[in-house]
Amino acid sequence: MTQRPATRGRLCGALLGAGWHGLSALLAPVLRLNLRRRLARGKETRDSLPQRRGLATRPRPPGLLVWLHAASVGETVALLPVIEQLLDAASAPHVLVTTGTVTGNAILHDRLPAMAGQEWVIAQFAPLDVPRWGARFLDYWRPDVGALVESELWPNLIAACHARHMPLALLNGRMSDRSLAHWRRAACLLARMLSAFTWVMARSAEDAARLQQGGATRIDLIADLKDAAPPLPHDPTALAELQAMLAGRPVWVAASTHEGEDAAIIAASALVRQMVPDALTILIPRHPERGADIAAHAPSSPPRRALGQAPTAQDGLWICDTLGEMGLFLALGAPVLMGNSLPGCAGGGHNPLEPARAGCPVASGPLIGNFRQAYGRMADSVRFVETPADITQWLIPLLQNPDACHKAGAYAKQHALPDSALVRRIAHALLALDPR
Repeated sequence: MTQRPATRGRLCGALLGAGWHGLSALLAPVLRLNLRRRLARGKETRDSLPQRRGLATRPRPPGLLVWLHAASVGETVALLPVIEQLLDAASAPHVLVTTGTVTGNAILHDRLPAMAGQEWVIAQFAPLDVPRWGARFLDYWRPDVGALVESELWPNLIAACHARHMPLALLNGRMSDRSLAHWRRAACLLARMLSAFTWVMARSAEDAARLQQGGATRIDLIADLKDAAPPLPHDPTALAELQAMLAGRPVWVAASTHEGEDAAIIAASALVRQMVPDALTILIPRHPERGADIAAHAPSSPPRRALGQAPTAQDGLWICDTLGEMGLFLALGAPVLMGNSLPGCAGGGHNPLEPARAGCPVASGPLIGNFRQAYGRMADSVRFVETPADITQWLIPLLQNPDACHKAGAYAKQHALPDSALVRRIAHALLALDPR
C-alpha cells in the first residue's frame, strides 16, 4: 500500500527536521567561534555571548510569562505597542523579549524606561538554533505562550516549543516569493514548522497566500503590525538643541541607508547645494558602524555625529551614525528619503509610515518589496525616485518653500495614522492562547 501524500509529507518533514537537528548540533563549536568573531566586529556583546547559547542572565519571574521574539530593530519597534497592551491587561503577564541583533537589543533598552510597567519586561538575546542551546533557553524560562515575528522560522526552536506543548504564534508573518522559492527544496520542513503555530497573523493577503502555500494550516488575522506603531519618540530637549544647531538651515534626511546607495545620495546632496547653497543632507546609515566608511568615500571629510562632530555652515553633508536617534531627526519635519530602496543596494525598503507619522514629506526608491503594503497605504503621498537628479527635483520645491514642505508632510501624515485597535486584538489573542 502506498503512503498518502500527507503522511509522506509528515515523514519527509520529520526526516529533514532530524537532519537539521543533527547538523546544527555538529556545528555548535563552529558557531561558538563565529560568535567570538562577531564580538570582535561589534555584532555581539560580552553579555550576548552566553545568552546566544541559551544561558539566562535574569531570574525567571513567577506566574504567567509571554515570550516575544523579534529579529532586529524594525521588528522590535513594531512589538512595543503589543508589549504595552500586554502590560495593560487585567492579569498582566511578565513579558520576555528576545532579539537577534545588538541594535535590536539596544533599541529595546532605550525604549523600555518610558513604558509603564517596564519592570515586568525582561530583555534577552535569542539563542542560536542549536538544539542544546534552544532547549536550555526554553527549560529555564518555561514560557507559557510564545510569539515569533515576521520570518523568524528556526526549525529546532519551533520543534522544541511544539515538543513542550507550548502555544506558539506567528506575528506579522512574512513570506516573500523569493523566500518561498528558497524553501522549495525543504518544503516539507517549512510545512512542519508553519503547521506548529497555534495562531498566525499574516502581514498581507499576499503573505497569507504564500504562508498557506508553505504549509500554514490557518491564518487568523491579516494585518500589518507596523500599522499600529506610534510616532518614533524623541527627547524634546535634544530636539531644541538640534534645531538651534541647524539655525534654520534647509535640511533633508536620507534615512536608514544601505551599502550601494550612499553614492547616489551624496551626489544628490551636491546637486541640491547648487540650487540651495545652505542646504544640509543628514545621512543616517541603517547600520551605524558604516559611518566611517561612508565618510571616507565622501568628499570634504563630512562630520560624523558618532564622533561628536556637528556640521558647520560650510558642510553640506552630516553623517549621523548613532543608534536610536531616528525619532529625533524625523521630528524636524524635513523631507525624508527612505533608504534600502535605490538602485545599487540590495533593496527591500524600510517603513515609510515612520517619517509620515512625524509629518515629513516622504520619498523612496523603487526597491520596496518588503513594504509594499505600507507603500500602498501611503498612496500618492510618497514620491518615487531613482537617480540623484530625481531626488533633487523632488527636494528643491520643498526646501525652497517651507509651506509646501509642511503641506506635503501633513498629507503624508493623514495616510499613516496608527491603528490602536489592532494591538489590542493581538494582545488579547496572545493571552487567550494560555491554556490555564
